[in-house]
Amino acid sequence: MLIDRQKIARAIASKLSEHSGSLHSQWLTSKPIRHFYLDDLLPAADVTKLSNSFPSPEKLLHRSTLRERKSVGIEVERYDPCIAEYLFAFQEPEVVSSIAEITNLSDLEADPTLYASGISMMIQGDFLNPHIDNSHDGDAERYRVVNLLYYVSPDWQLSDGGNLELWNAGVTEPHTILSRFNRLVVMETDQLSWHSVSKVLADRARLCVSNYYFSRSATCGTDYSNVTTFTGRPEEPFRRIILNLDGYARNALGKAFPELRHRTKHRIK
Repeated sequence: MLIDRQKIARAIASKLSEHSGSLHSQWLTSKPIRHFYLDDLLPAADVTKLSNSFPSPEKLLHRSTLRERKSVGIEVERYDPCIAEYLFAFQEPEVVSSIAEITNLSDLEADPTLYASGISMMIQGDFLNPHIDNSHDGDAERYRVVNLLYYVSPDWQLSDGGNLELWNAGVTEPHTILSRFNRLVVMETDQLSWHSVSKVLADRARLCVSNYYFSRSATCGTDYSNVTTFTGRPEEPFRRIILNLDGYARNALGKAFPELRHRTKHRIK
């Protein structure tokens, strides 16, 4: 059966609009980073089919460093067609408009190249250390301002690990959000939006569909520029020192050689 991205997009936009008032309140009152989440976004049976359509690990790019350990999907055309349909559904105008209405970020722009977007798979032992995202798109022309994280692992529990963590500016205390099945989390990204994923404890895969929206102006009201920058957790002082030095060096290189920050976009047919 063919998957219709427009139909998916209409369903997402309808659900967002139905709950726009409460989601807007979440956005305004949430801490330490502005965010909201919405459960049961789409029919559970459809999302289960999406989960089952994720590619095998060997078709993904595996990253394993002090910063992170996870597998990401960047070659959408190699996967089951429904992966691209769900990814692109979040890029449809009605979904972008719904997010803009909830967040009051009126100049949001989708990104059909899916820069930094895609799918991710994290298995037992995988993690993502506290970090702030690269400030701009692949052409360094627009600010990255909103991150959409859609979790599709059935029956995921808090005790399974692999949960989203939003940190205060000093990266001393996390606010944990369960990576619950069929949950959409929308969070602001700026120069202080430290976030991470706790280590996966379950012996199964934690799956996520990720999208970003961009803007010609920074939400903080002032211009800034940074590469993706990591740090260690509070209980990892040695790793924090190493990753802080790594961040300083990578940001210095990014400023000296801006072309290094222009990353390859998805190859989409």
